[in-house]
Formats: sequence, structure tokens, C-alpha cells
Amino acid sequence: MTQRTLAELQQEVDQYISQFKEGYFSPMSMLARMSEEVGELAREVNHQFGEKPKKSSEADNSIELELGDILFITICFANSLGLDLTEAHNKIMEKFRTRDADRWTKINTDGD
Repeated sequence: MTQRTLAELQQEVDQYISQFKEGYFSPMSMLARMSEEVGELAREVNHQFGEKPKKSSEADNSIELELGDILFITICFANSLGLDLTEAHNKIMEKFRTRDADRWTKINTDGD
């Protein structure tokens, strides 16, 4: 599959959701769904890296799929509120570049 921009992903999700009369869920419902998906991601991370191995009867989900679910609901949330995720990303990166510029130890790329 080819690489796509956030704008293209937002458009694809909007086209998918727009085919249904129900449309996007309310912001509160989407927040609840997002929380649910984050919980499912936590469960998968715990199974793979934590102290709790998966039962043989449990579904074979993956961290990749759980992150995909979170991305989908994030895009739905943004679309329903008319938010541009590319612009949100740009603002957040600028915040990190300025606020956290000296917070972490940078890797020296000068060969020193």
C-alpha cells in the first residue's frame, strides 16, 4: 500500500463514515470508544511485554491492530469536530521543539 498523508487518511475515513445515516458518534461516545481502544492496546502490550501472558482462548490481536483502531477513532474524532490532524501535528511538534528542546539528551551526530 502506498504512503498517504494525514489529510488523505481523514478524507478516506470521512468517505467511509459518510455512507451511513448515523454518521459520526458524539464526542463523548468517541472519547469512551477511544478509552476502550487504549485499554485494548494496554492489554496487548501487557501480554507481549508484561507479566500477563495471553490465555489460549483469547483472540489473536496485535499491537499493530490496536494502534490502527486508535488511529481510526482519532481520525473520526477529529473529522467530527472539523479538525485538521496535519495542523494539530504541526502545532504539537512545534510545542515539543520549543518546550522540550533541552529536556532530553540529544544524540551527538558530529562524531564526538
